[in-house]
Amino acid sequence: MFFGEYNYQLDEKNRIRIPSKLRNEFAGSYIVTKGTNHSLFVFAKDYFQTQFLDKLNSVPTFDSEAQRPIRALLSSSFEVEEDKQGRFVLPTNLRNFAGISKNIVFVGVGNRLEIWSEDNWNNYVADSSDFDNVVTKLSQYDV
Repeated sequence: MFFGEYNYQLDEKNRIRIPSKLRNEFAGSYIVTKGTNHSLFVFAKDYFQTQFLDKLNSVPTFDSEAQRPIRALLSSSFEVEEDKQGRFVLPTNLRNFAGISKNIVFVGVGNRLEIWSEDNWNNYVADSSDFDNVVTKLSQYDV
């Protein structure tokens, strides 16, 4: 399970390292893809393959409208290959999508980790500064 907020930076070669506290949850293999609000989602490979893809595979193949978001999501996904120091290169298309240039924020969100540009994260948090109103919306999901 992922939670918390961690500030990091891309290095000069556009490499990042997932914080060690969080990396242990991935069992060495994970998938990065476009997320919502110009963030990137990071899933453990096992979860991605056994739960996430299973749900997507239940969508009818010939429902062209339903296939559109699946194509958008999966075409932007990649399996991370870390170097010996635990770093990986964040692809240009994902960096551009998330508006990441240097400073990043890792945010734990239960079953996934999110990567945000620091500016986008700060703007997002500022837009949802009324915590009570934000969390009240969870009541529609019986939380």
